[in-house]
Amino acid sequence: MRLDPNNANDWYGKGVALKDKGKFDEAIQAYDEAIRIDSNNANDWYGKGVALKDKGKFDEAIQAYDEAIRIDSNNAKAWNNKGFALYRRGKYDEALKAYDEATRLNPNFAEAWNNKGLALFRK
Repeated sequence: MRLDPNNANDWYGKGVALKDKGKFDEAIQAYDEAIRIDSNNANDWYGKGVALKDKGKFDEAIQAYDEAIRIDSNNAKAWNNKGFALYRRGKYDEALKAYDEATRLNPNFAEAWNNKGLALFRK
């Protein structure tokens, strides 16, 4: 399969594949290309946030999740992952707010409930 350099979805797919292979820097570059083509796609920002989080770049991940949330405020996964990145930065109160939003949006989101419990324990 060939990548269409002007197709944001192709770049997003490449980013997912690279992230899954642990090639975080290359994945971030692919997500950046998708964002360059279409900066209003929440999935591209979310994918970039995941790759940054997995690389341990939590502050940058938070920024990417904020963009995803700005575009789609109903993205429970983005709220949860933002909470995780905030938690890893020791910002437990902010993390709790993000987890609250994730669980409000998806009351059955077990991972967000678990993460909220961990943040409450640390607080």
